[in-house]
Amino acid sequence: MWNYMAFEELSPLELQRIYKERVAVFVVEQNCPYPEVDDLDLISAHIFKEENNELCAYMRVFPEEGNIHIGRVLVAGNYRKSGLGRELVARGLEYIDTIYPGMPIYAQAQAHLEEFYRSFGFETVSEVYLEDNIPHIDMVIPAREIE
Repeated sequence: MWNYMAFEELSPLELQRIYKERVAVFVVEQNCPYPEVDDLDLISAHIFKEENNELCAYMRVFPEEGNIHIGRVLVAGNYRKSGLGRELVARGLEYIDTIYPGMPIYAQAQAHLEEFYRSFGFETVSEVYLEDNIPHIDMVIPAREIE
């Protein structure tokens, strides 16, 4: 089941599962010691799917500086290569189009995922740069008319 929740709507157990998986992916798996939990969580919509009391996929969405940002996009290890990442991003973009219609959407993407994000309409707007020693690019879906 997909969930769309503000920070204050998350149960302690849901929040623990989210933080646990984000740390497992972004800190441990990618070997990036940085403060994974930040204040942006407080203003974000948290979009996630759980099965059998496990977090399968997650992303957060937040407004900032005239854009809507997506971030912390992940699929848990046991659920990769299942199409869940594509479903997650599609659901996130549908959510954004409902709550923030027509706003530009920004993603700071790992460079190897450029074509994946392009398939959703993102355009590359930066050169490749290192973030925590991982090649990244900035990508945007420009502001558009919503039918």
